Amino acid sequence: MTTTAIAASGLRKAYRDKTVLDGIDLEVPAGTVFSLLGPNGAGKTTTVNILTTLIRPDGGTAQVAGHDITAAAAGVRSAIGVTGQFAAVDELLTGRENLRLIADLKRVRSAGPIIGELLERFDLTGSADTLVSAYSGGMRRKLDLAMTLVGSPRVIFLDEPTTGLDPRSRRTLWDIVRGLAAAGTTIFLTTQYLEEADQLASQIAVLDQGRIVARGTPAELKRQVPGSHIRLQFTTSADLDAAARVLPAAARNDQDLTLEVPGDGTVQSLRALLARLDEYSLNPQDLSVHTPDLDDVFLALTGHPNTEEIAR
Repeated sequence: MTTTAIAASGLRKAYRDKTVLDGIDLEVPAGTVFSLLGPNGAGKTTTVNILTTLIRPDGGTAQVAGHDITAAAAGVRSAIGVTGQFAAVDELLTGRENLRLIADLKRVRSAGPIIGELLERFDLTGSADTLVSAYSGGMRRKLDLAMTLVGSPRVIFLDEPTTGLDPRSRRTLWDIVRGLAAAGTTIFLTTQYLEEADQLASQIAVLDQGRIVARGTPAELKRQVPGSHIRLQFTTSADLDAAARVLPAAARNDQDLTLEVPGDGTVQSLRALLARLDEYSLNPQDLSVHTPDLDDVFLALTGHPNTEEIAR
């Protein structure tokens, strides 16, 4: 039975006369990757800071790993790990020493085997006794995440974890995040990369001007935006003509011998289209389903493109 790792109701936060969070509700099942998207100033970092007990909300309630963020803040802190936008590692220590420091702070007993396992898991064994000042950006980020895992937190908050990383390092961290979720760890992810949320998250919430404006799986969010269609390609102009008569609402491209049939991208609509084609003995050479991406969703829901992504 799936349990809830994070639950928030009516969270509010204001600074003087500026409302940052205007009554948001969240529910994150245990063992999943949840992504909070939003433009600069939407309230993403404030949400993370409230859920990790760094700041108190002005209103509303929230529980993380079964602990109330206000009444049982110590319980929340003991159950979570937090990785910020910039790697919080000590450059004057080695990778192993950084992990040992965190283990000591968390009072982890017999930490040696745990440290060794984390170094191996994050492919840092060969550089474990090298000063972190000599690490690449990707290595520092991996060490930072490894340090977050000391003590086996049940919930991990990742605030833009791949900012500044090259594509290879980013995908390595994606694999690590997937592995954590598969092992039962709950991941709360904020990211400026829409592709990252699309790749990792099973649920996404879009935050804009302090309010949740949409939520759902990546596929569900994409289906909310007009533009989904099924592309049919034919081998001859005669076949294209025949299909165009059967499907008058389709957009036609004579040069490519294709039709673009409006649809919602669901299996049901695809089955209905195939049945209609079969009814008239029409056999396209190729068929593909096209849906809007998260950039389109972001633009439709917030009224402006994801400028952070564009500036990448």
